[in-house]
Amino acid sequence: MGSHYATPAVLQFLVARGISPASLAERHCRGDYGELDAEDIAANDRAIMCGGRILSAYLIQGRRVYCITEAVTDDGLRTATTLLFASEY
Repeated sequence: MGSHYATPAVLQFLVARGISPASLAERHCRGDYGELDAEDIAANDRAIMCGGRILSAYLIQGRRVYCITEAVTDDGLRTATTLLFASEY
């Protein structure tokens, strides 16, 4: 899923709560998309097959944290996965 990134705000939030950012990225990579509805899960399934963007959303102590893997590049790679707050999207 490419390089992994987290915004400073999400990183501070997670670390302060003893949550490893890597654990959320691992859930995302395993297909545990968190709190998504059936339509968004189906969109992720299509994205995996077609090279689109993959989204997960995890509700942590009242805050929604997104994990987004970018679409496949012309080189056939997914270059980045980023953790960020919904408000930072």
